[in-house]
Amino acid sequence: MQHEKNKFCVLILAAGKGTRMRSKTPKVLHKILEEPLLYYPLSELTSAGFREISVVVGFSGETVEEWIKSEFPEINVLWQKEQLGTGHAAKLTMDWWKDYENVVILPGDTPLIKADTLLKFINAHIEKDNCCSFLSFDLQDPTGYGRVIRDGLSVRIVEHKDATPDERKCREVNSGMYVFKTSALSAVIDRLSCANSQKEYYLPDAVALTEQDGGRTDAVKAQDAAEFLGINDPGQLAEAASVMKKRILDKWMNRGVRCNDPASTWIGPKVELGEDIEIKPNVQLWGRTSIGNGCTVGSFTILTDSVLEDNVEIVGNVMIKKSRVGERSTVGPFVYIRDGAEIHDDVHVGRFVEIKKSTIRRGAKVPHLSYVGDADIGEKTNIGAGTITCNYDGEKKNFTKIGNNCFVGSDTMFVAPVTVGDNVVTAAGSVITQDIPDGALGVARARQKNIEGWSSRRKIGKGGN
Repeated sequence: MQHEKNKFCVLILAAGKGTRMRSKTPKVLHKILEEPLLYYPLSELTSAGFREISVVVGFSGETVEEWIKSEFPEINVLWQKEQLGTGHAAKLTMDWWKDYENVVILPGDTPLIKADTLLKFINAHIEKDNCCSFLSFDLQDPTGYGRVIRDGLSVRIVEHKDATPDERKCREVNSGMYVFKTSALSAVIDRLSCANSQKEYYLPDAVALTEQDGGRTDAVKAQDAAEFLGINDPGQLAEAASVMKKRILDKWMNRGVRCNDPASTWIGPKVELGEDIEIKPNVQLWGRTSIGNGCTVGSFTILTDSVLEDNVEIVGNVMIKKSRVGERSTVGPFVYIRDGAEIHDDVHVGRFVEIKKSTIRRGAKVPHLSYVGDADIGEKTNIGAGTITCNYDGEKKNFTKIGNNCFVGSDTMFVAPVTVGDNVVTAAGSVITQDIPDGALGVARARQKNIEGWSSRRKIGKGGN
């Protein structure tokens, strides 16, 4: 099929506003499972090996183009400044697609279409030597869809409003996905008319004109109607998210991932999971998160663009963003790790801890009630409860470095920038403002003063109950 694919280009129509979404965000950038709608067809196409792809943008096109260039930089962006229908978009982009033998035209708001379905569709187009092919599917309630009317070898599309009562009984409908021989489309594209209620140019009219010219047209029926769910309002957005959620969960569970409660588990399409993983209820995994073999992810955990190496235990109620956790480490509960933090192997991060843009080296412990920001914590160092790296001086963030095998007493404040050597101990309650050399005890707190008789004197002059 590879040599055949080189004869194909793909045009994705993504210029529409999506009026019923009632949002300033262009429709194709609304998200399901934290990824824009447009991500899904582009991902399926590229994974199937298609390279010549263009996206037609229009409403808030600059925003759509920016996203495409960041996520799929190899894909072309073409403009439809004025949105006058699908046929109009095809006509405007003719200079791009005319040099290929065939052009596949897809809507950008159908995130559930699968690469396998598209490949079967294209193979059928090739095998039958069609001038135009379009995907169809059956619906129990086809109201509002263009009907696919078959008459011997002839196939035509009749819009719902134009269909006769008998034609409306037909349950086979048009998906809005087409393959044209570019020679056939070029021959009819200038003959499309906007003489309709919307004053727009429609691609189904190109199908009819192709057949009138004697070109073979055919509907290729797909089996799963869910793949063609279009997104026109927030309800359909949620419905598509539910379908995609189940599809992704089924894929991973078929590979051995144990989801204790699939109904409350959300896994994004870019997530990668290893073997022998247990995911407990109410877990969310987003972005380019990767989880290694033998990990356990506890309840109420949210991981975004983060990496767990092998045999990590996330106890629960943990949020990790754009960070990495090394092998055999334990994290949680009630932990927030963010902004490029690096947790090395065999580390323990315990209750009510926040780690920001810091490195915690092998075997170190941050057991509870601490904030570690802009810091480097050495190997096998123990950070006592209530420890804070005071990294912000009101103007900039400053760095704290703590060496190996240190014991940091509870409630120690490190006023950055400060460097602590290896084998250092700090006294509980210290405010460290200066560097501490290797092997030293750092003490920085006021001398205790006891005032005798204070309690009895406090009671003088106080009224009764």
